[in-house]
Amino acid sequence: MNIASVRRPIVPPTPPRAPDDMSFLGRLAAIRQNVIATWGQRAYEEDVIKGRFFFRNSFILNRPDAIRHILLSNYENYTRTPAGFRMLRPVVGNGLLTSEGRSWTFQRRTLAPAFTPKATADLVPHMTAVLDETIAKLDARTGESLDLREIMQRMTLEIAGRTMFSFGMDRHGATLRNFVMEYGERLARPYFLDMLLPLSWPSPKDFERARFRTRWTEFVAMLIAERRAAGKKDGAPPRDLFDLMDEARDPVTGKGFSDAELVDEVATMILAGHETTAIALFWALYLLALDPETQEEVASETRDVHLDNMADINRQKFTRAVIDETMRLYPSAFLIARAAREKDNAAGLEIGKGDVILIAPWLLHRHEKLWDQPNAFIPKRFMSAEAPDRFAYLPFGAGPRVCIGAPFAQAESVLALARLIGAFRVELVDTEPVIPLGVVTTQPERSPMFRITRR
Repeated sequence: MNIASVRRPIVPPTPPRAPDDMSFLGRLAAIRQNVIATWGQRAYEEDVIKGRFFFRNSFILNRPDAIRHILLSNYENYTRTPAGFRMLRPVVGNGLLTSEGRSWTFQRRTLAPAFTPKATADLVPHMTAVLDETIAKLDARTGESLDLREIMQRMTLEIAGRTMFSFGMDRHGATLRNFVMEYGERLARPYFLDMLLPLSWPSPKDFERARFRTRWTEFVAMLIAERRAAGKKDGAPPRDLFDLMDEARDPVTGKGFSDAELVDEVATMILAGHETTAIALFWALYLLALDPETQEEVASETRDVHLDNMADINRQKFTRAVIDETMRLYPSAFLIARAAREKDNAAGLEIGKGDVILIAPWLLHRHEKLWDQPNAFIPKRFMSAEAPDRFAYLPFGAGPRVCIGAPFAQAESVLALARLIGAFRVELVDTEPVIPLGVVTTQPERSPMFRITRR
């Protein structure tokens, strides 16, 4: 994609690229700290990089045609790696994110009505109410040094609570956030034995993860019980995601979710709808603080627009482009790892049974053959008539397992960014570079301080 620009775009900071001769042990140590820092220049230039990892062939794929085959044409041949299951199951159990086969088909089919455009539109009032409260609180703190990453986490957590349960998270928010922080800091990083041992053999960290899961599922079950106690008026339409999920039935079998299944689905939706959106909004605010001219364009688009319904949200074309470009540069899911169940041929690439396929949106979105100025922040590339290849841009995955909540997340992100930038001018207090870390999601290595002023 060729992008014409009248001014030089900003290029946000990134980790140094790994040397091509990085040793296996050096790479293994780096994986625990920052997966992104384990990729060298070749990974941003070549279509396929073949290697060996724990006695298996591994392939880093940057070819959209091969990625299409893996994620769409023959997706049933590919499963998560043991390390992937170990990282995710303690927090989402056997919910939609990790289930496979018939279980996944049942869950996807049953949940689909809860994430239609109409269902998302019906939840916008919950989002706008939280944004009104957030902006009112920020009004009292203009001129102060602020940790906007924490503020975005609290705001999206409140939105997750209200859209899921119709109640605020003032009593439970701190506990929920502590669960998320505890898991991310202590248990979500892969250890040597997590990657080496088959899934049927528990690694030492798995025991700690199991204890975490017991506490976590008890907490989610308590939230569900509290929501059920609030009840629902007979004949009233669903008022939140919980109503939609609790009443959902598989259109083929008529079966709904059991209590245990509902816990895993609710946990998946709360985490997916909270942490990933918070990170995306943080990075968008960081980029706009680095690029005041683009920030002013967002503010100009929101001027004289109330932004309280989907029609208004859909009209924010430039703000949507800023979100799209943010998720290109900082994809929440920076790595998709799959293992082949059987041998396969992916667009001419021979894959053996057990081979590991790495599709890294971080690399794909910055690949020098696929993007013009791949490391630069240029939102208008997403307003061009020349759209990127569908399998070169994967902020929410692709194929049958594309993120079911993508329309919800996109609406929330555009609405929140438009409202916040429409209300406040955002600048960085400290100018030290913020380096992205690949640990479960694409996180900042630290939380920089911002300052806001009323427009």
